[in-house]
Amino acid sequence: MPTTMKTDYYEILSVERTASDGEIKSAYRKLAMQFHPDRNPNNPHAEEKFKECSEAYQVLSDPDKRAAYDRYGHAGVNGSGGFPGGGNPFQGQGDLNDIFGDLFGEMFNMGGGNRRATRQQRGRDLKFDMKLEFEEAIFGVEREVTIRRAEPCEDCRGTGSAAGKQPETCQQCGGRGQIRSQQGFFAVARTCPVCSGTGSVIRTPCSTCKGDSRVTREHSILVKVPAGVETDTRIRYSGEGEAGRFGGPAGDFYVVLEVKAHKFFERDGDDLHCVIPISFPQAALGTELELETLDGIETIKVPEGTQSGREIKLRGKGVPHLNSHGKGDLVVEVRVQTPSKLSKQQKELLKQLAETISVENTPHSRGLFSKVKEMFS
Repeated sequence: MPTTMKTDYYEILSVERTASDGEIKSAYRKLAMQFHPDRNPNNPHAEEKFKECSEAYQVLSDPDKRAAYDRYGHAGVNGSGGFPGGGNPFQGQGDLNDIFGDLFGEMFNMGGGNRRATRQQRGRDLKFDMKLEFEEAIFGVEREVTIRRAEPCEDCRGTGSAAGKQPETCQQCGGRGQIRSQQGFFAVARTCPVCSGTGSVIRTPCSTCKGDSRVTREHSILVKVPAGVETDTRIRYSGEGEAGRFGGPAGDFYVVLEVKAHKFFERDGDDLHCVIPISFPQAALGTELELETLDGIETIKVPEGTQSGREIKLRGKGVPHLNSHGKGDLVVEVRVQTPSKLSKQQKELLKQLAETISVENTPHSRGLFSKVKEMFS
């Protein structure tokens, strides 16, 4: 039976791979409201889309599952995005109220949106692009990078209010952050224009952060690049992004790697490839060559009668397996070079040699030439 490749979870929710938890949650709420079965009765497509986006959210909202998915794809979560109990997308989700607290209230006026708002907001994720030399990617490296990020204001201790003052409950929305109005069957909610959805108002802002609760500072981070990374590898430092507003959780810091090409070696996964030239006598008689690899000098034995294009594999002389034991291989391709200029003596010697050598594939060559002649006759 044909197999179907599952859609990428980030594509399902229409978010970037660096999306914050808040962005993922917001995207899921929007799609869940759009495709909820109660809003789309007798619509199998909508029900399938609803289950699909719920599965994506279940994985991407869990830091451990998301990390495994980012590295290994669907295989990394081992089907954990599926619904326990056989298809019920809500069964076993302990954070149901957190996800749908306002959603059900907006759809069915069930009172789920009566939770009071909080001023806390998660900080933004930050990204840093780092270029590595080929050898640094193979063996690993440590680098200290300096970034500018928002950090909690020390003067107001992250409250945004001046010393001795506290945010006041918004009188417009009663601290809920939303203003609701009834429109027939539905209760429609909109963000409170006075407190911008935070549920509270700062009357006397801190003079240092101007009420934002954060200030921008430079911060140094020691980035430890493990051996075996490659271009587009992402290293995540949890909580090292920008501080959240008003005591909210900090975002994450991502280092995205770009590895420069090597002038001699070419990488294919965890294997290294290179090409070395040899002369006709070396190929015919066999020889030993010394090759300078990334690990030091290695001796390569070229067998007698080696043909051009033959590959010689050096086990365990390639790239270290990322976050694991062992290494890939070094694959050396041997190419026999034909001299472009010969001395008179060399030509004479080659003529004498040619008279003593018979080409084994001559009959096959004649057969090939006969076929070509027939094609064009």
